[in-house]
Amino acid sequence: MAIKKILVCDDSVTDLTKIKTIVEGAGYIAVTASSGIEAITRAKADKPDLILLDVIMPEMDGFEACRKLRQDPETKQIPVIFVTSKNQKADRVWAQMQGAQDLISKPYNPEQIIEKLRAA
Repeated sequence: MAIKKILVCDDSVTDLTKIKTIVEGAGYIAVTASSGIEAITRAKADKPDLILLDVIMPEMDGFEACRKLRQDPETKQIPVIFVTSKNQKADRVWAQMQGAQDLISKPYNPEQIIEKLRAA
């Protein structure tokens, strides 16, 4: 399935804007959310082809949001890639255990984001 629409979720307005700009600049449609709870709601409503999800967020972190997305029949098939400052080996293993396809560590460059989108 070709990726067209991407849900970008980050509680940092700066990071959210930066990633959205990268995604749209590469020709994808970007929808945004600023919390794990909002990401789940937007995923159900907008049916994105892929989700770029921050980990460290208030109320519900990205790991919990990913678990909830995986448990829901409406969203369980949507690939999740974490974009996070958590970049230890244990974080990568934990991300996979939560159901994520991949992890991009901050700071990142636009090419890293685009490369992961094309590979998804």
